[in-house]
Amino acid sequence: MLIRTQAIQQIIVTAEQMRQIEARVFAAGMPVEALMEKVAGLIARRVATLYPDTRQQIGVLVGPGHNGGDALVVARELHFKGFAVSLYCPFSTLKNLTAKHQRYCKELGMRFVEAIEALQACDLLIDGLFGFGLERSLNDAIAATVNQINQWSQPIVSIDLPSGLHTDTGVVLGTAVRATHTLCLGLWKQGLLQDQALDHVGRVELIDFDLPLADIWAVLGNPPAIQRITPAHAIAHLPLVRPATAHKYKMGHVLLICGSHRYAGGALLTALGARASGAGMLSIAVPQTLKTILTAQLPEALVWGCKETASGAIAQLPDEIDLDAYDAIACGPGLTTDATTVVQQVLQQKQTIVLDADGLNILAQMGTLPTLQQRQAPTVITPHFGEFKRLFPDHAEPMLCRITATQVAAAQSGAIVLLKGARVAIANAEGAVRINPESTAALARGGSGDVLTGLLGGLLAQAIATPLPAQTVLDSVQAGVWWHAQAGTLAMQERTILGVDAFTLSQYLIPALKQMQAIIAKDVGY
Repeated sequence: MLIRTQAIQQIIVTAEQMRQIEARVFAAGMPVEALMEKVAGLIARRVATLYPDTRQQIGVLVGPGHNGGDALVVARELHFKGFAVSLYCPFSTLKNLTAKHQRYCKELGMRFVEAIEALQACDLLIDGLFGFGLERSLNDAIAATVNQINQWSQPIVSIDLPSGLHTDTGVVLGTAVRATHTLCLGLWKQGLLQDQALDHVGRVELIDFDLPLADIWAVLGNPPAIQRITPAHAIAHLPLVRPATAHKYKMGHVLLICGSHRYAGGALLTALGARASGAGMLSIAVPQTLKTILTAQLPEALVWGCKETASGAIAQLPDEIDLDAYDAIACGPGLTTDATTVVQQVLQQKQTIVLDADGLNILAQMGTLPTLQQRQAPTVITPHFGEFKRLFPDHAEPMLCRITATQVAAAQSGAIVLLKGARVAIANAEGAVRINPESTAALARGGSGDVLTGLLGGLLAQAIATPLPAQTVLDSVQAGVWWHAQAGTLAMQERTILGVDAFTLSQYLIPALKQMQAIIAKDVGY
């Protein structure tokens, strides 16, 4: 059961994929009516758990399709549990099964109202207007209804998706319900993991109604190309187990190339991220005038002072640095574009590299696709949206779907593309995509990305030096992204959303990992 739960939590589907999976289930003999009863019963139990006071009045918005049918069965079950339920259905034509449930609710004497204003006195609203598959904007009357309930203060529970969101892109189709909770049905819908949806979905939970894995794999493949990052999977790909004979030269050697007079902090923050990764050896190349600062802050690191340009950037790497000696190289934070020669040199190496910040700006100037396509070793690039636009101008505007944009960019460039945002999307050249489903706006601070770059560099160095069975670069990158977000979340919980500067973030990496290890060991919630 635990294996199934973990697998289901990773799966992401589009509307068309969900239709195909359900079609297989129905073709195998599962009656639509039986599935609706099962699903709606699970929803009703979850709503009653979230809002257990039966004295509360619940208003239910009923749509014309099977999402509306679900809503009617939920309303009926909550009515049987003792809640005072009022139903609002602004549609004259309903699907046959939905119409049957509406007639039964009326036969039970349940209250139907003619105007949405009648639900304003309710303590809770349930949104069952539209589920997955909506592709056109809500009509004026329904849009007005949605806008009206959004102005009220009641919590709103949306069934499957908030009505008005596109299932795949998360784009708001004119207007959309701003839910307090979204109870996603069966499998995670892709649109719920897009940045543009987050203002509407509230807290999202999956209602697993036991879709057969065989039918899921038949449609999506095993493993599916697009997956959510789960805690258990992320931790499994972190270097948390070492052989008894381990020593520093076997535990990965990472080189960081970063910093300038103008952005001295970028070097330190990148180094702090790499330190937390546990890499056996940490080397840092910085402008000569920063060497003393870095040595004082990280006495265990090997710090190389480099010749500087007139602006205080790295002009060239010392002849003593043998780039071939490192397992991985992380390059970019704080460099400025005056370090173009250095970035060009790094891109010619055969090591795995992580490229961020000014490393990406220099890459864009060099020509993203021809430069990356010539690389013989894995390249991880970590752009935010502005950097992505410079790197891949043909795919950035309009970016309706971050997942598709990242997937296309990775396929064309041959790199692993990590598109930063509220929901980080990571794709490799083979079409695999990983989405980090949880993070915090507390990470919207300068320097947070520098910490991530160092962390990824250190993890990749270890993965290359002491590879886990079947470990890939993508596995290490998604584990690092998840870990970074967990550190931000823990720091936010303890210090408020204003208290997570980048230095503080680096200090929470190990406490966050320790906390999540303990949770997973108890199998709580995963």
